[in-house]
Amino acid sequence: MKERLQSLAMGLVDSTVAVLPRAVPSDAALRNCKIISHRGEHDNTTVLENTAKAFALARSAGVWGIECDIRWTRDNVPIICHDEDTERVFGQKRVIVETSFEQLRREFPDIPTLAELIDAFAPACHLMLEIKAFNPECLTQQQDILKSQLARLQPGRDYHFLALDPDLFDLVSFCPPAALLPVAETNVAALSQISLERGYCGLAGHFLLLGRQVQQRHEAAGQRIGVGFPRSRNSLFRELGRPVEWIFSNDAVKLQSILDQYCPKA
Repeated sequence: MKERLQSLAMGLVDSTVAVLPRAVPSDAALRNCKIISHRGEHDNTTVLENTAKAFALARSAGVWGIECDIRWTRDNVPIICHDEDTERVFGQKRVIVETSFEQLRREFPDIPTLAELIDAFAPACHLMLEIKAFNPECLTQQQDILKSQLARLQPGRDYHFLALDPDLFDLVSFCPPAALLPVAETNVAALSQISLERGYCGLAGHFLLLGRQVQQRHEAAGQRIGVGFPRSRNSLFRELGRPVEWIFSNDAVKLQSILDQYCPKA
């Protein structure tokens, strides 16, 4: 229910912004824009979120990055799933942390592992890896697993870690702070301050919440902001007009097509 309400609210906001005319952004803003597919190109009917098919559709359209969510099975296998259980997306409930990977793979073969995601999509696509949870009792083991699986990639260049709660970054203490991106909901001021104090990458959040003042504060510190979730040409151009470089979207393929249409050719 929360997911549906959030989607409706974001759709309403974007529909309002979409009717306001926007000038075509500068050539530099168009060139620098990096679209990030939020959970892959999905509709959760024909294509399910956070699956190889959803990520492949984004990559084949030339989308720069893919955002996905990391959870852990009972036997400490990092897999890609947003919710703590499988019911909303797959219609059958299994709590991820209570389920072995063998059982999860047998019942939900479309759920990829982090290792499979890396092998299939990195470094061709930039990975935005959101940490949803970890087990404090297995912290060292889970850290070692992530470090090993990401060993051939460079943090910041090939991937970033995201989290709604900065305490979750304890899981990736092997990464430099500049590869860590907190995600704000309504707590923009608090997370903005934490990001500045700890030297994180910057801040992500909904485009209406990350206003110009927040953007300028982080840019002055050499940090970035990432905004979600534009869906229309005018909402995209609104953000590029600031300019914003990182655009998270549930409609990444559509936005990439718009970007390709207007982006000056080399």
